[in-house]
This record gives sequence, C-alpha cells and structure tokens, in this order.
Amino acid sequence: MFQIDSTLISEEILENDFVCNLNACKGACCIEGSSGAPLTEDELPILEQIYTAVTPYLREEGKKAIAEQGVFVKGMDGEWETPLVNGEECAYVAFSDDGIAKCGIEEAYNDGKIDWKKPVSCHLYPVRTRAYTEFTAVNYHKWTICDPACALGEELKVPIYKFVKDALIRKFGTTWYAELEKVAEQHLNK
Repeated sequence: MFQIDSTLISEEILENDFVCNLNACKGACCIEGSSGAPLTEDELPILEQIYTAVTPYLREEGKKAIAEQGVFVKGMDGEWETPLVNGEECAYVAFSDDGIAKCGIEEAYNDGKIDWKKPVSCHLYPVRTRAYTEFTAVNYHKWTICDPACALGEELKVPIYKFVKDALIRKFGTTWYAELEKVAEQHLNK
C-alpha cells in the first residue's frame, strides 16, 4: 500500500493489467453478484433527476424493479446501491442485440440525453473504494468473471490504473492522478 493525500492505494492496481473484454464476459459484472452497484450520497439526487431521460434505455423488467423499489435502495450492508431485477442483474441494465449487458445510464449519456456517465463505482471497476474516517482505501477487486479482462490487459500491457484513468480523475482529481502516475513509475522501475 502507498498513500496519496488521504487515500491508501493497493499496489495491485499498479502491478496488475486489465482491459474489459465485453465479447468474452458479456458484461457479467452488471448481472452477477448479490447486490447492486454501490452509490455515493451525492449520486442519489442525480439518479432521481436523470431517471426520466434514462427510462427509454431500460428493459421493462428494469423499469418495473425501479417502480417497485425506487431508483436506489439500501443494501444489506446498509449502503446505497442500484436496485436489482429479481435479486439478480442491475435494474439499469440493457442488453445489446448480441447479448452484451450495457448500462442504460451510460447509453443515455453516450446519446447526449444526460451529462452524467454512470455511478462512479461502475466507472472505476475493477477498482473499489471505501471511505473510512481517516482515509479512503483504493483496492483492486478480483473476480473470476473478469479473467478475460485480465488476459486482454496483460496482452495489451495496460495496468489497471491506466485502464480506469478517467474514472480515477473523476473520483480524485487530476492532481491526485498525476501523483499516482509518479508513484507508479517509481514503483514499477524498482
């Protein structure tokens, strides 16, 4: 671990490679697991504001789940998250013609309907952050469904921190990311 400002960062995000391989995994991170995407307090009113613009991008099952549960829910751990369809995939998932799970929020963003890309936790994946009283932990979340992404990242030689650069800048800022690049260069040249 190393520290930048009030963040403690796992060396794994420097040492491991990763590039999403949607053709291999079909967006499994949006449909696997037992909870929705983690949300920050700041994201809750945004989801409420954009929901009408996002609705046309969602499946009927997703719209029904959101109508019943709300645009966000309190998870079993007491944290805010996106609702699920029948306890499975994220309610905001839409599927492409070739069966790949896509984010309905991000599709609306890509079409210029909203100016918010998606929850930062999704944008950061496979990096997960956790705020504590004194610091925020920045860790690599390993999941076997992402093995194809690890293989593609290794083939293309793209470390995790570079793959999620835009998301890390969104979360922590450009100055923080520039410091991370310096730390990464020093660490990897040891």
